[in-house]
Amino acid sequence: MTTLPAPSPAPNPTTLPHPLPEATGDRLLLLAIRRMGAHGLADAHVAQTFVVAFGSGFRRPLVLARAFMAELAATATTTIAIAPCCCARMTWAEAALLTAIGHAERRPDAARLLLADVMAERRADAIVASAAALSAAFADLGLPIGG
Repeated sequence: MTTLPAPSPAPNPTTLPHPLPEATGDRLLLLAIRRMGAHGLADAHVAQTFVVAFGSGFRRPLVLARAFMAELAATATTTIAIAPCCCARMTWAEAALLTAIGHAERRPDAARLLLADVMAERRADAIVASAAALSAAFADLGLPIGG
């Protein structure tokens, strides 16, 4: 008598409601958010990926991504849902973070509202500044966030 393994459950669309972004900059930032959220700010995989993506200019976006994640962790008053790196979809929080970072320079009020919602914290001014600097770093090196 052989036993078959139980089928894996179907992905829950309410847990991972958003598809992965198509833009390279967005995917790179999502990887950084997921890896730093799971493995810490000094994750070597993120550093290596930034070296490959940005070349000799990798330090600025890497330091700003670390600063953004540290600020996010210090400021948030609730748990932020971050999926594992292998997931082919995004949580609502990941989608909101990417959108907020993409809007931080051009539409800071929209970014402030999104980040305040994700963090469950009213005052999101400092992290909007971090998000704007991070977005500018990616754009300056040819991988804009949100486009």
